[in-house]
Amino acid sequence: MSQDGSLPSGSNAAQEELPAVDFSTFLLSLAHSVLMHLGVAEGPDGAPSDVDFPLAHQTIDLIAVLADKTRGNLTGEEERLIEQLLYDLRMRYVERVKGG
Repeated sequence: MSQDGSLPSGSNAAQEELPAVDFSTFLLSLAHSVLMHLGVAEGPDGAPSDVDFPLAHQTIDLIAVLADKTRGNLTGEEERLIEQLLYDLRMRYVERVKGG
């Protein structure tokens, strides 16, 4: 760990493949986790993910907590992203739970 508390960066090739770490990529990562738990998105290995509705629901709730706790501190783009993600993920959750 460096003096500023950050972890070593690892290889340059691996770092070039990953998006910048910011609030939006964090939200998109959580949203992708929800989609994996709903069985809509593939896992990191490319294989279909197991459906886990309770974990999908919990992650949606976590995003909602983030929306509530960060209200007034987000850029307009971040605010739109979190609200759109919540809407889309909630609709997909209901659709999948009902057998869609």
